[in-house]
Amino acid sequence: MGASDPRAHMVTGALEQVTDALCYHGEGPVWSPTWGGLRWVDMLAGDVLTLREDGSVDRMHVGDVAAFVRPRTDGGWVVATERGLARADEPHGIPTPWFDLWDDPSVRMNEGGVDSLGRLWAGTMGYDRVPGTARLFRVDPAGCVTVVLPDVTISNGIDLSPDRRRAYYDDTPTGRTDVFDVVDGELVNRRPFVTHDVGHPDGLTVDSAGNVWVALNGAGRVRCFSPSGEMLDEVALPVRLTTACTFGGDDLRDLYVTTSRENLDDPEPQAGAVFRVRVAVPGQRVRAFAG
Repeated sequence: MGASDPRAHMVTGALEQVTDALCYHGEGPVWSPTWGGLRWVDMLAGDVLTLREDGSVDRMHVGDVAAFVRPRTDGGWVVATERGLARADEPHGIPTPWFDLWDDPSVRMNEGGVDSLGRLWAGTMGYDRVPGTARLFRVDPAGCVTVVLPDVTISNGIDLSPDRRRAYYDDTPTGRTDVFDVVDGELVNRRPFVTHDVGHPDGLTVDSAGNVWVALNGAGRVRCFSPSGEMLDEVALPVRLTTACTFGGDDLRDLYVTTSRENLDDPEPQAGAVFRVRVAVPGQRVRAFAG
């Protein structure tokens, strides 16, 4: 069933622009009740943004880079900075540095997530995008670090299926979304899930039925795939650089999409805004970091 098939009804509402074009490189949206809704990053500005109920946006500067954020189980939050992690003890508290994962200035944090055991996934990329120079790390609540994937180029979206038995992952230059089996908390049996025919796979999220939503940077699209890899529907945006997506709203049926204007040659007035569309299947609740 393709996106043009009349049976495709994953997207149920019209696309709307939620914010002004506030970001140079918007990324990493996350919905959490602990901080009152949507939070995302203006990555290369080093800023974390929070959407208020009245539509206003708070901006907090946390460093040279703000790569991704997640709530903590104790009510605070964690943010990935250029080469490390910082934590706050309150939902709207100012984060303080925790530790750096490496000291190579040519590599920065990029995208991350949390596994079913409350451990943090932290993906990286080289500023020069040299193949094989990035990693996917796992950080446990005590701060112990494990390399989960070596030889990565641009580590991007990672999320779990509702039964926690599968993990989906993008290393953007491969042009694929890959899938792993999750066995005893480890990612094993990596294999292609979908090879994309447009754009570059960037952030992704998995809904409560196990469908995988992938932001296709450069194509101005977010596509929805069934657990078997069949394309079910797509969201077309008025900007090319769609970077990531997440579910939010009280019923988790609002799909939020971040966008970018990084290195755009031709101006796009809406690039850098956050967009929202209603969907048929709710997302999963965000998993909090236990550290």
